[in-house]
Amino acid sequence: MYNEIHNSWKPYLVNEFEKPYFQALENFVASEYESHTCYPPKNEIFKAFDACHFEDVKVVILGQDPYHGFGQANGLCFSVNDGVKHPPSLVNIFKEIETDLDEAYPITGNLERWAEQGVLLLNATLTVRAHEAGSHQKNGWEQFTDAVIKTVSDKKENIVFLLWGGYSKKKVKLIDIKKHNVLTSGHPSPLSANRGYWFGNRCFSATNLYLKEVGKKEIQW
Repeated sequence: MYNEIHNSWKPYLVNEFEKPYFQALENFVASEYESHTCYPPKNEIFKAFDACHFEDVKVVILGQDPYHGFGQANGLCFSVNDGVKHPPSLVNIFKEIETDLDEAYPITGNLERWAEQGVLLLNATLTVRAHEAGSHQKNGWEQFTDAVIKTVSDKKENIVFLLWGGYSKKKVKLIDIKKHNVLTSGHPSPLSANRGYWFGNRCFSATNLYLKEVGKKEIQW
């Protein structure tokens, strides 16, 4: 399974691939895809790494699980393919961009355009059974993606980490806050957003302001 990760990431993660938990995870994922309908498609499990190479990472957005509805998950957190109805969390992300940056609401929910600019769109768990949220949690994915977060923190500088919601905020322990910028807010899901924990956080303009200050190109959200 590790062979499917883009070559730019392999030198930094090779130690993880050799650990017993990762080998067990490979067996688990193979069995799940063989016996159940799972998302994203098998060839898109590591799309976050294919779409955003290690040397290009400027921003990290952390999700929890892939979407578990038919045709939704495409390997990038919060993202759906062209033509797919925008899930509620993505709708609220785009609404915040509208007000924060005075941008038009995007037609497509495919966030690959962000990834190509250096945004790592990483779910904590990279696979899920259809219609069973959280079904692949605690089988090794979290250990792997924690290692990814820590690697980005250790090996790079001046990265913006966007931690949305209680689950993602716990990942701050993996990040060196002295050399990176961590921006937190409520989750964009309706439950959180409608209670006032998401809208108005202005994380997109804050991200671009920081990138500009450290001499990096701003993201076209």
